[in-house]
Amino acid sequence: MTLNPLLQNWDTPFGLPPFDKIEDRHFSEALDHTLENSLQEFNRIGENKQTPTFENTIERMELAEKQLNDVAGVFFNLSASSSNELRRNLETEFSPKFAKYSSDIILNGKLFQRIDHLWKNRDQLALNPEQNRVLELYHRNFLRSGCDLNEKDKERLRYLREQLASLTTNFSQNILKEENEWYLEVSEDKLDGLPGYLVEGMKIAASEKNLGGYVITLNRSLIVPFLQYSSRRDLREIAYNAWVGRGANQNENNTEDIIDKILKYRFELARLLGFENYSEFKLKIEMAKSPDKVRNLLEQVWQPAREQVIADRSILQDMLQEDGINDALKPWDWRYYAEKRRLVEFDYNENQVKKYFQLDLMLEAVFHCANRLFGLTFIKLDVPLYHPDCRAWEVRKDNQHLAIFIGDYFARSGKRSGAWCSAFRSQRNLGERVRPITVNVCNFVKPEEGEPCLLSFDDTRTLFHEFGHALHSMLSEVTYESISGTSVARDFVELPSQLFEHWMELPDILTKFGLHSETGEPIPDSLLSKVLRARNFDMGFATVEYLASAFVDLELHDDNPPDNPLERAEEILQKIALPPEIKMRHGTSNFSHVFATDGYSSGYYSYMWSEVMDADAFECFLEEGGPFNQATAQRLEKHILSAGGSREADELYLEFRGKLPTPEALLKKRGFLTP
Repeated sequence: MTLNPLLQNWDTPFGLPPFDKIEDRHFSEALDHTLENSLQEFNRIGENKQTPTFENTIERMELAEKQLNDVAGVFFNLSASSSNELRRNLETEFSPKFAKYSSDIILNGKLFQRIDHLWKNRDQLALNPEQNRVLELYHRNFLRSGCDLNEKDKERLRYLREQLASLTTNFSQNILKEENEWYLEVSEDKLDGLPGYLVEGMKIAASEKNLGGYVITLNRSLIVPFLQYSSRRDLREIAYNAWVGRGANQNENNTEDIIDKILKYRFELARLLGFENYSEFKLKIEMAKSPDKVRNLLEQVWQPAREQVIADRSILQDMLQEDGINDALKPWDWRYYAEKRRLVEFDYNENQVKKYFQLDLMLEAVFHCANRLFGLTFIKLDVPLYHPDCRAWEVRKDNQHLAIFIGDYFARSGKRSGAWCSAFRSQRNLGERVRPITVNVCNFVKPEEGEPCLLSFDDTRTLFHEFGHALHSMLSEVTYESISGTSVARDFVELPSQLFEHWMELPDILTKFGLHSETGEPIPDSLLSKVLRARNFDMGFATVEYLASAFVDLELHDDNPPDNPLERAEEILQKIALPPEIKMRHGTSNFSHVFATDGYSSGYYSYMWSEVMDADAFECFLEEGGPFNQATAQRLEKHILSAGGSREADELYLEFRGKLPTPEALLKKRGFLTP
């Protein structure tokens, strides 16, 4: 066991995982070993005969999973970003093991007795506010997990959690296999309308599959621009249907049965815990508190967004007819004609803009903004990482080490689609000062050797968005890991990420870092003006496709489980009158936010809930002197970015802003209200 690098002391720069020594064969042993050791430590805490204290109970629990968190952090990060058959098999094997381990802890009656004793006597414990918050969360989490149920119900809960862990893993793997297996070969005579960068990306994608010519895969960075630019309506239809149909094909990757079971098991779990349904259970501890409040927000935005879509649809339908196509506008037509309309109304297309958005320079822009706002500096590191495409920086503040930031930006086989922020290690100050190792993962199209990676405007927004999450992780400054970084309410966690997006649209940032990939010239004021004026272009479409997914997620969980979830989803869409030319941003059969994990189940609305705050928070910067106002940035860091989950989310926001926001700022931001 001592030969397993995962189980040795990581004598590496900044305590990074020893990526150059880790082999897949090491994971099974390390996970089994650390799961068992951590469980034994929790059992010892529960068996302690001494009177419970915060130190001998809560603080020992906080430290009980140190090695397990290190090992699991490596394994699950690599399973998402660099999957292979062996790692997928291990994920299938260990997901129910982790669920069982979690149940063994959370349903441990002796542990709960100690926590309950501390909670009932908290007024005599002289705890500081952070300790009191941590105790409150432990007590709440144990109760919400069923620790006070009878033994029969506890056993049923164990079964449900283990089944759900396996099912969500199966869902994730099925979608990943769909995305890896499907591709569409496109001959050279069918590349009409496609910009050079996309043709090059299709050529690289073909090469990765050992094919000649050009292919479209289900990578969003390929398929979305293909739908925007390809003049071949027949190919757009094939590609679009493959994209939205992931998980609904009659093959071994079909997810319909998995979704059916997930919804049924979640509903049963919620009822066992005393809730009407799963939405009631999940939202109880979020800022929204109830499904009705979520529904109210979604409905406030839905009507003006849908009205905008109806108006836009008429324009795009006319454009389709002008092309000599005697047919109704279809979902695979929308992006294509919207892009043509953009060219007419704003006199630019994304291909022109893309030449000014180089990944390396946009990273410099991200770091520049972080420096001006929070005093962070970034030093490039030459250290072993888990893939050659990854890069790493030491992050410093006040000339002191703050964090390690890893960027993993290019699409590849085995990487989950989308973009996300995760951590190999979270921040804590209990016992020792431990600084985070944070990673941003994206799926940009990798350029040819020696060529710059060019980003779309939306890609650049994604880069800033995920770095906003990274700031939340890296600036964390609390004692206890359980409340550090992004360990906050789900409908609060998107605030830092969506707020940071605003800085990418600042003219001085775009002029400074938006340099042409061939000439090095800054983006012309005339083009920049067009881009910024068009920031809300097609916002009706973007809002409606997002809201459709949010409504379906909420309603599937805010009721008895349906007999046929996919049919029920269609009924929900009919009820809200989703225009047929637009589909959900995430179709039910491939809705990974909701079915590949429990994180956003009944919580996909969170992006919009947080957007209400991010629009208001940026207004605060503008009111107080501008986007780089130091007093405002310091309050943001103190009360939100460094505070983790040390207080309730609404309390943290009030400390920063002085008042809670209303949806008006969001409606203005999206162009649905006159400023």
